[in-house]
Amino acid sequence: MSGDGPTLSVCNLETHFFTRDGVAKAVDNVSFDVDKGEIMGLVGESGSGKSVTGFSILGLVDPPGEVVGGQVLFNGHDLVGLDDEQMQKLRGNRIAMIFQDPMMTLNPVLRVDTQMIETVLAHDKSISKNEARQRSRDALGQVGIPSPDERLKAYPHQFSGGMRQRVAIAIALLNKPDLIIADEPTTALDVTIQGQILYEAQKLCRETGTAMIWITHDLAVVAGLVDKICVMYAGRIVEQGAISDVLDNPVHPYTVGLLGSVPGHNTRGERLYQIPGMTPSLLNLPTGCAFQARCPRADEACTAEPNITQPLADRNIRCFHPHLQEAAE
Repeated sequence: MSGDGPTLSVCNLETHFFTRDGVAKAVDNVSFDVDKGEIMGLVGESGSGKSVTGFSILGLVDPPGEVVGGQVLFNGHDLVGLDDEQMQKLRGNRIAMIFQDPMMTLNPVLRVDTQMIETVLAHDKSISKNEARQRSRDALGQVGIPSPDERLKAYPHQFSGGMRQRVAIAIALLNKPDLIIADEPTTALDVTIQGQILYEAQKLCRETGTAMIWITHDLAVVAGLVDKICVMYAGRIVEQGAISDVLDNPVHPYTVGLLGSVPGHNTRGERLYQIPGMTPSLLNLPTGCAFQARCPRADEACTAEPNITQPLADRNIRCFHPHLQEAAE
């Protein structure tokens, strides 16, 4: 099904929420590509629009939200405008989502084997129930769940929170999808389990060619996981590039602030850096750059809307006053 192009190409995506208080532009002119076997990190503070971007790709935005513009090209086919039946054929089969809360995936009153086997058979009528069970067992083993045969017979409430999340991840892997959207799936897991899940995610993408979008607010997670990163602020991508380039030489003032507030970037005994102010309400964004009220470099020019530019090779930014001199040093 996939050609030579990217697995996913999001072009000028716009998702608005129509409320009594006005229109909130949760996703505003967002564009990025994810190639086969590539992991892309979508990073930003709470309310930046990263989860809504993931839901928009999957067609899971419900009223008062609506995708009002742009394209979501999955293996060259536009998903925007597909009806529910067409999207259901893709979801869980060619595109999978891992939610932050595993109980959004798991049914509490059904055994794990029932849920996993039904997921396989719903999208592949050619295999037997025994083959579906074996595939389910292998998927549990893939995410490090011990005694998978016994675990298949358990109910979700018999698992710890970390184990439930691993089951949800295993379900996402069942049909070897072309694209996985992971919405902060390791936030509730301890560091050891988190590391194991990240390793399995990387291994899956390298071995099967699955493309992945990893949505998170935690820069430490994406540092060792993703190939490239998109930094979101107030519904827009403000910086985009290879993970090593962006972490070593951030150029957008917001990215510089995010990295400066990570403990490892501070001298011992020094106070943690904090970006001043608060993220503006999406219902009342300032004219021009949404970050201007919190930015130490803001001036009169920032009252106009900055366009996306590429001041460095393979680095897209949306800023009038990027940290180019620091990046060059």
